[in-house]
Amino acid sequence: MGDFDGKVVLVTGASSGIGAACARLFAAEGAAVVLVARRREVLEAVASEIDARGGRAAAVVADVSSLEACRRVVEEAHRRFGGLDILVNNAGVNFRGPIERFEADQLAAEVAVNLSAPIVLARLALPRMRERGGGSIVNVASIAGKVPVAHEAVYCATKAGLRAFTFALSAELEGSGIHASVVSPGPVATDFILGDLDHVPDLIFANPMSSAEEVARLVLMSAKDGRPERTIPVATGYLATVGNLFPRLRKLMVPLLERRGKKVKERYRSKLSSQSRSLQS
Repeated sequence: MGDFDGKVVLVTGASSGIGAACARLFAAEGAAVVLVARRREVLEAVASEIDARGGRAAAVVADVSSLEACRRVVEEAHRRFGGLDILVNNAGVNFRGPIERFEADQLAAEVAVNLSAPIVLARLALPRMRERGGGSIVNVASIAGKVPVAHEAVYCATKAGLRAFTFALSAELEGSGIHASVVSPGPVATDFILGDLDHVPDLIFANPMSSAEEVARLVLMSAKDGRPERTIPVATGYLATVGNLFPRLRKLMVPLLERRGKKVKERYRSKLSSQSRSLQS
């Protein structure tokens, strides 16, 4: 018997990385999982993998930046599995670089996926959770929502907004049996970062890298106990808080962290290049 037997979980951004890891872990704990993402082939592969292991999974191809898509995925969860108990807002996008490099519609889309969609999905999920007598909403934010990072301005803004939304929603839902939590990871070893090395700021690599599975475990813990926020790595979260409280200190520390991060990034680049050569040989 798992901790989530009989529960129905909807996970956005579930085709890879943190989202796929969440889907696998919830399914292993007995939940029926609705996987949402834009890439059909990889999304269905994750769902098939879960089914093959004896779990229950449904793949729903959708772009959550669309209001109609958000409505559809919540109703699909109800139609396929009879309800909705847990919502994991994990889908995210990050256009890295100076803000002037990107068109206005690209930046608007980033806000839509990272912030508007979680708000809309939470609103749509709440009535279904009330029907079940309770539930959990877990939003995957970022330590970037605690401290500003140059060349990731919009991403930082959306993640800060997502944290604020979660805390306010948590207070609003107090006593209802529905909990709202946020998980704020630092850098995670997925294609979200490792597939975009040229554009990821050196500063990011000055922090310890977590795995998708480590973050997913925190999501499951939050869905279970409703704790308002979990951060990984914990020490990085503390440093981000200190940096916000003492901006002059942060400004002094940034060049040192960037030099450290640049060295770490080059090690990752070398490792990935070596792996690529091995696959080609």
